[in-house]
Amino acid sequence: MRTICTSCGAAGMEVFHAIDGVPTNSCILLPTREEALAYPCGDVRLAFCRHCGFISNIAFDPKLTEYSGRYEETQAFSPTFNAFHDKLAHALVERHDLRGKELIEIGCGKGEFLRLLCDLGPNHGLGFDPGYSEARGESQGSSGFRVIRDFFSEKYTDRSADFVACKMTLEHIPTPNVFLGAAVRTVRADGVIFIQVPESLRILRDCAFEDIYYEHCSYFSAGSLGRLFRQLGLRVLATHIEYDAQYLTVEATLPDAKRSSRAEPAFDDLDELASQVASFPTRVQAKLQEWQQHLARWQAQGKRVAIWGSGSKGVSFLTGIPGAERVTHAVDINPYRHGYFMPKTGQEIVGPQQLRDIRPDAVVVMNRIYLPEIRAQIGELGLDPELLAL
Repeated sequence: MRTICTSCGAAGMEVFHAIDGVPTNSCILLPTREEALAYPCGDVRLAFCRHCGFISNIAFDPKLTEYSGRYEETQAFSPTFNAFHDKLAHALVERHDLRGKELIEIGCGKGEFLRLLCDLGPNHGLGFDPGYSEARGESQGSSGFRVIRDFFSEKYTDRSADFVACKMTLEHIPTPNVFLGAAVRTVRADGVIFIQVPESLRILRDCAFEDIYYEHCSYFSAGSLGRLFRQLGLRVLATHIEYDAQYLTVEATLPDAKRSSRAEPAFDDLDELASQVASFPTRVQAKLQEWQQHLARWQAQGKRVAIWGSGSKGVSFLTGIPGAERVTHAVDINPYRHGYFMPKTGQEIVGPQQLRDIRPDAVVVMNRIYLPEIRAQIGELGLDPELLAL
């Protein structure tokens, strides 16, 4: 296990949180319960760098992860998420005058955000993602961009763009300094690089255990990501914390770009990060016990329990809470996930309509931001289970 920080290069990262035996992929489609129960597992050893604030799973092994056509991560079936995505795309187009420009998105997933940016400009886009589906892209209309089904790496730094986006991808990269350094080389002289990642201070403050899973090997705060940008010679234009404080976004440009005269944000979160890290083990255990008590209460009452959200948060909940094996199903609005099974714990993933037959007494919502739309869907089904959200 490495103790050298792969963000700033300092030695002596300190482990503060350990989890054994977690599935090495949370969004892989597993067609049988047997395959799901036997799915490979790895360990999490979160370590903190006191020099820059970066947090990393130093036990992470990239050979254990899979990003392929079996990787189904999209959130685009949620009206709540789509409204956020649309607002974000409009804001970026206006803020950086993305009209008639060349765009790159690294880790474009199924291409929804790249499509939005290209349609709004109009712009021309190039995406990189090994899990992209051409068939789904064609069905949704992808004339404004093309996607290379490969991981972005040094071999693609001969490409260039006016705007380079990397959304919800950098947290999957064990060497963010190297990866981001390569991405920067694709930014044109007066261009902008845009990064979106989960916000780590919220995870620490709220003990959001559901946001700690194997594929996420790198965790950033505004300060730690800003310090990495500066180390790479970038000038930070703006940072934002959005989507119920779950997402951190950073926009930056090259130091000699015309727009770089504006003042940079201040990055002074090291003391708070260190304090949150120090108390995290005790606080997260208390939260895990609280959820264990909920599950024990439902079992004692003979109640049937389901979770809503079969992605990474759902995997963390089912594998991290003692007693979660009693959960019978995982509900998801993404039809491409229906009929598959949760890694390690084996629950079947079902659509909301199937709740009419399952009739759960309690539903645990994996992401609180979706609670209003989930409550409305459950009401339309004529059901009234107890609803609790993480």
